[in-house]
Formats: sequence, structure tokens, C-alpha cells
Amino acid sequence: MRDSRALLVRSGTDFPALHRRRTTILQVNLGYRCNLSCVHCHVNAGPTRTEMMSAETADLVIEVLRRGHIETLDLTGGAPEMSPHFRRLVQEARTLGVTVIDRCNLTILLEPGYEDLPAFLAEQGVQVVASLPCYLEENVNKQRGKGVYAASIEAIRRLNRMGYGGESLILDLVYNPVGAHLPPPQAGLQEDYKRELAVRFDIHFNRLLTITNMPISRFGSVLLAHHQFDDYMQLLRSNHNPANLDDVMCRNTLSVDYQGYLYDCDFNQMLGLAQGGTGRHPHLREMLQDDKDGEPVYVADHCYGCTAGAGSSCGGALA
Repeated sequence: MRDSRALLVRSGTDFPALHRRRTTILQVNLGYRCNLSCVHCHVNAGPTRTEMMSAETADLVIEVLRRGHIETLDLTGGAPEMSPHFRRLVQEARTLGVTVIDRCNLTILLEPGYEDLPAFLAEQGVQVVASLPCYLEENVNKQRGKGVYAASIEAIRRLNRMGYGGESLILDLVYNPVGAHLPPPQAGLQEDYKRELAVRFDIHFNRLLTITNMPISRFGSVLLAHHQFDDYMQLLRSNHNPANLDDVMCRNTLSVDYQGYLYDCDFNQMLGLAQGGTGRHPHLREMLQDDKDGEPVYVADHCYGCTAGAGSSCGGALA
């Protein structure tokens, strides 16, 4: 979406200036194709999207990993598993000793042709970060589509059978609020999730990550349609916590789109705000020569979504 209020950068921002540190996490978007079309999706992913990473760009990701400076490869999409290069990237990264995160929507594990994914992920020791925006069926189906809750529960069962949710294979779940609200405290909600999912389904996971909905793309369109956009932005701004600035993900995470272009975060990628905000569009090839340590972060008003309240990042709450 390109509504001027949702883009949030044309008239500047008063969000504090930030600078990058050494890049330790490379978050790579393998493409926007997905088997779901979730209401809260800031990527606007779905079954009809055709943008997917090429083999050449996947090779470049591997070259950057071979330099030895990246500690974690964070694979996202869309459904990253739908990329023909997903398994090769996982295997190459693990061979190099790089930690791999698969941001999984769970339901992909039940799709024809993907049924062996739990075994593959377990064999490679991949950390799974899976979206389950609520432990209640009604809320999940409202946000992600009819039948998604039941499919997600079955997918977690399959991961549990592979050993996920234990000490050696990490399964983290992700909570997003339903509607224009900040997430509740992460620790208390995690206790609720663990109790309810264990009692109802005898399924288990390691951590719950609470992530604030960003007022961009599909969720931004929903806010505008319900005349809630300005109120939500005010909610984020009024709950800004300066203590979170030191730990926001753009400090050490570099976002890469399916074409290999660089962004300070996944949200900036969706808005087309190139890394550094210098007017040019850096490419992953530059990471073969040098890091982005010390360069400015492209900040805009939506950045308040990462610092509001307990803070928000791809790794959950900051505080």
C-alpha cells in the first residue's frame, strides 16, 4: 500500500537517530509467495505473489556467509520453505556453523510436497520460529484464515514428535495482537500459552515472542479502512520507551530482499526504504567487501512500533 500516511516518511520524523553496529544476523527474504494471506502480514504475502529469489542471489548469500562474520541466517518470506533454494541455503549455512532460523507459518508443513520438512529441519538443527497469534481458535482463524488454527496445532504436533520444543531443537511461537493494540507482557502471556496448549493439546514449545503489529502494508490498509490509523500511530508514539533504542534489531540485523538489496529491517524493506537512507540502494555484494558497522539507520515514524512499551523485534519483546 502506498497511502501517504502509511508510508510515513515523506514529511520526515522525530524518531531518534540510530547507527548500525557489526552485522551478526542476516535476515533474508526468499520471496513473497505464501500459502496464506494473513490480515496482519506486513509483507503482503500470498499464494498469487510471484516474487522469488533467484539461484544467483542465493549463491551470493552463501558467499557472504563464507566470509565468517554472520552468526545467524534468518530465513523469512512469504513462506520461505516454498523457495526452491531454501534447503540448499539451510544446508550450506549449517555446514559453515551458522545458526539458521526458519520463520515458519506452520501450515506449510501440511501442504503436499512439504510433509518431510519437520524431519529436514530437525536433521539440520534449524531453529523454528512459528506464527501462532493466539492460543484460541477464533482469534487465530480471524487473523489468518479459516482452518489455520487446527492446521497449526497439527503442525506443532509433528514438530514435537521430531523433538522440537525440547532442549536441543528450538521451537518458538510468535504472538501478534488482534487489532490495534500493543502486545501484553511477554512473560505472563508465555505462561498462558504454555498452560493452555499443554492442557488442550499436549503440545510444547520453548519461548513465546510478542511482536507489535506495524502500521504498514496489509495491516496498515486495515487500519485505514477502519479509520484507526492515526489513533494507532498515537498509541505507538505515546508509549515510546527510549530504553529500547539500544536493543532494536536494526542495530545488528541486516535485511535482504529477494533480489539481494539491503535494508535496515524487514519493515523498511516492505516500504522500499533502502539501507542507510543515503539515496542509493546498497546490494548484498557490498557485504563481500565490508560490513555496515557505523552507518546510519533509515528511521521513520513506524519505528515507534519497535520501541513502544516493552519493545518489539523479530526476537520478541526487548524489555
